[in-house]
Amino acid sequence: MKIQQRLWTANNGWEIRSGEELPHQDNLVFAFASRHNLENESLVNELLGFYPDSDVILNSTSGEILESSVMDDSIVVTALHFEKTKYKIKQASISDASETYAKGKELAEALISDGLKHVFIISDGGLVNGSELAKALNETLPEGVNTTGGLAGDAARFEKTLVGWNNQPTSGNIIAIGLYGDAIQVGYGSVGGWDTFGAKRKVTKSKNNVLYELDGKSALELYKLYLGEKAKELPGSALLFPLSITTENEDKPLVRTILSIDEEAQSMTFAGDIPVGATAQLMKANFDKLIDGAYEAAESGKATIDKKGNQPELAILVSCVGRKLVLDQRVDEEVESVIEIIGEKIPITGFYSYGELSPFAGFHSCRLHNQTMTITLLGEK
Repeated sequence: MKIQQRLWTANNGWEIRSGEELPHQDNLVFAFASRHNLENESLVNELLGFYPDSDVILNSTSGEILESSVMDDSIVVTALHFEKTKYKIKQASISDASETYAKGKELAEALISDGLKHVFIISDGGLVNGSELAKALNETLPEGVNTTGGLAGDAARFEKTLVGWNNQPTSGNIIAIGLYGDAIQVGYGSVGGWDTFGAKRKVTKSKNNVLYELDGKSALELYKLYLGEKAKELPGSALLFPLSITTENEDKPLVRTILSIDEEAQSMTFAGDIPVGATAQLMKANFDKLIDGAYEAAESGKATIDKKGNQPELAILVSCVGRKLVLDQRVDEEVESVIEIIGEKIPITGFYSYGELSPFAGFHSCRLHNQTMTITLLGEK
């Protein structure tokens, strides 16, 4: 696998940060950028011009990760040229969250063929129901084919997210990348680090990813009670208090965070489903645990890829915007903790998201996570 990384900033323009010259075609390119930079057509065209006859995936973020740094308002580009691995890309678009499951199933079916080993997802983060997307992939892909990836972000604005493939990115797109052959090696891990607090409450009214009531009372009013003055900053301030959701069908609690609120309906829309009957509990940040969570996610990913003595060649980090807001000036520390595990020589890229996709450690079914650090390690043997 050959890798090249570029960075664009307003101060320095385009610069190659690491790697080697790549062939002019058949490269898989990830471009993680602020929404406003992706709305700049001249910047997008410049980027596409660097990689003709290649596949460029563009994704808006709530922060970009390159090497050991977390940045805002940049464009982080990582181009891969596989030497032994084939890949296939499929795209679907939705206009409403209710379409997510059907489109996810279509994508999975389109990728199924001999040698499929892993699926990596880059998805819209505002319209897509991440739980339904993960469910569709789990139910359709062959046994043993895992899924990782993330949902696009838009800083803490929650206005719209953008995803594109070889063109100007737009809202509502889901991109699925299938990796094929025995050479590709994939490791993954996803860990949070938040503490639960307060009473456990039953979800008494919800529909898919829209929550109305906890214990028969307005969930929005409950949130406002805990947020106090910060209630005026909803939905962004709710990132400080995600929900832990426990259901009979899940092996572990799932974390859910808010995408939007509706004052008239007294409802909150989350990145993933909130089933009626589930047990919900508020969560709050523990700085050291958040950073330890990133460390544990890296350990899990490295253990997965190291099973046969393989070494990772690239780390793709997808962390939640809520973690970034809480960690603030310490946010680089969670990336540094990943480097402690995988080493300084492994190229790192990634972004801050509105949702992360990965199985739990030791499991094979993909889940939508919020407020986690999720790591995908790639290598070729």
